[in-house]
Amino acid sequence: MISLRKLFKQSPDPREARRPLWNAVVAAARAPHWYEAGDVPDTLDGRFDMISLVMALVLHRIDDDPDQALAGVELTELFVTDMDGQMRQIGFGDMVVGKQIGRMVGALGGRLGAYRAPDGSDDLRAALVRNLWRGNAPADAGLAHVMAEVAALRGALNAIPVAELIVADRLPAAV
Repeated sequence: MISLRKLFKQSPDPREARRPLWNAVVAAARAPHWYEAGDVPDTLDGRFDMISLVMALVLHRIDDDPDQALAGVELTELFVTDMDGQMRQIGFGDMVVGKQIGRMVGALGGRLGAYRAPDGSDDLRAALVRNLWRGNAPADAGLAHVMAEVAALRGALNAIPVAELIVADRLPAAV
């Protein structure tokens, strides 16, 4: 006879295998240097923009290994779940959360395309100014810092196998 406990036992959420990587993305995006030396606004929008930037770089790296595509999907689902929870914690109601999540996912999608621009390129510079500073370029030193850090992070991500990245609990240090 099947016990009730077995009948109602929930399977572990497979996305939880990506939780350490998601936490690493958030930690990297919240590193003080982005906001201090990089002049990224330390606001809700600025934090979202930085998470989207780091997330895009990580997803680009995962995309390099088609065998790990599911990990990218799981990581993106954690992004959505976390953004939903953050908005509810701030006080957004059910009617607003769905629309906002849709906008956030759309914004992430746009950034995924924009941040494929080569390091140091005018296209990348324009995408960063448009997304991180809402079109108002920061001081040259701030923009230079962010450009250099994006290139360093992309290089560090490219230096490790995707299979190691998707189980990482922190992002690789810039080389």
